[in-house]
Amino acid sequence: MQNKILNHYLQLGPFTNPGCYKEKLINNLPNDIKSIGLLVRKQTIHRVVLAAGNTGSNTNLKYGDMKKIPWYRQAEDDNFPTAAAMLAELYRRDNRGFVIDREEKNRLVVTCRFVSILMASILKSKRIPCRVRSGFASYFRNPNGKARNTGGQATDHWINEYWDKRQKSWVMIDVDGSIEDYLTFDSYDIPKNVFEFSADSWLSIRQRNVKPEHFHDTAGYEGLVTTGWELFHDFHCLMNNEIIYQHGPKYVWNRMNKLTKAELKEIDHLASLMKNPDDNFDELIKIWETKKKFRILKGALL
Repeated sequence: MQNKILNHYLQLGPFTNPGCYKEKLINNLPNDIKSIGLLVRKQTIHRVVLAAGNTGSNTNLKYGDMKKIPWYRQAEDDNFPTAAAMLAELYRRDNRGFVIDREEKNRLVVTCRFVSILMASILKSKRIPCRVRSGFASYFRNPNGKARNTGGQATDHWINEYWDKRQKSWVMIDVDGSIEDYLTFDSYDIPKNVFEFSADSWLSIRQRNVKPEHFHDTAGYEGLVTTGWELFHDFHCLMNNEIIYQHGPKYVWNRMNKLTKAELKEIDHLASLMKNPDDNFDELIKIWETKKKFRILKGALL
């Protein structure tokens, strides 16, 4: 059973497939997880950091000098939704590819989903089982350096899990947040319960163990709306289909707060399986292959 699961997470999907850059990822990049993560992080700048400039957590310029980025550069999430697209643009801007000294003006301005997809693309290419995960984090601060969630709120966030063959277990890593110097844990071995998976978040609201407003997203939504959205994102991630932010199941589009009791219980069941995706792997695969409503998407141009 374990071999079947690990083989599944070795597969490259439509978003993690590096295309013609696969051999470069295999031969030109290090094999150490932290070294790969630092390289990936040095190719990107988060849109929030760009907007804040050289203030707050970037006063020491650990993310680079934002003044060196062209004034016309905007967030590029919509431009490069796949690993292949990001890699092509990175090589276009600097034909050396993944380099630790990439100039700020040549970096991609993308968010956590894209960093996680790049990381997964590299590890899968190197035959290290890896999966992207969508959930919530409460450990970040605002760009001004102050605690972001003074009320204990958790914001939507995407990370990775890779299979450590020595430990024979999944290890959580947060490459996007890895160079924040205020974190109290190792970003390349995140302790349990630090990152809140979307299945746990959904069920904690449904079972009334936490106030719905504890979970929110950058678009301003909270509660079941945002946890439900991230739940379906995470389900697709578990199936190697890391859909873009603007895509979600058609049947819940603009009606997450209007679902029937039967529909809510159906999602509860999915969440209960996703709490332990390896133990419930076969059932999740069956749902993926048969439950059309969870897979037919709407959003953007769909």
